[in-house]
Amino acid sequence: QVQLVESGGGLVQAGGSLRLSCAASGSTFSRYTMGWFRQAPGKERDFVAGIRWNDGMTYYADAVKGRFTISRDNAKKTVSLQMNSLKPDDTAVYFCAARNSFLVVTQRSQYSYWGQGTQVTVSS
Repeated sequence: QVQLVESGGGLVQAGGSLRLSCAASGSTFSRYTMGWFRQAPGKERDFVAGIRWNDGMTYYADAVKGRFTISRDNAKKTVSLQMNSLKPDDTAVYFCAARNSFLVVTQRSQYSYWGQGTQVTVSS
């Protein structure tokens, strides 16, 4: 079992930066692949970034490549999403998710554990 709590959302102007954090509880956090998803109003929840537990390899959606960076600290049981050069299209609720596998996948149904989400709003 893993419980996830996101923080770090807020309001930022276009071109600015935010750093999201996800704190996990549970003794086996280091064996979970972690992902960030986002959901804009009226849209589906989409994959943003993922990081494998075994080698730290990262994956990104095309829309955020080069702007967002996912990282994890297994000792602190945290996963972060550094978001730079933010655009109004990045406005969404951002969710942290975990799956008990070493594979990163983009389908939200493959993630067993979710945080409550944190709002990110980018103004133009």
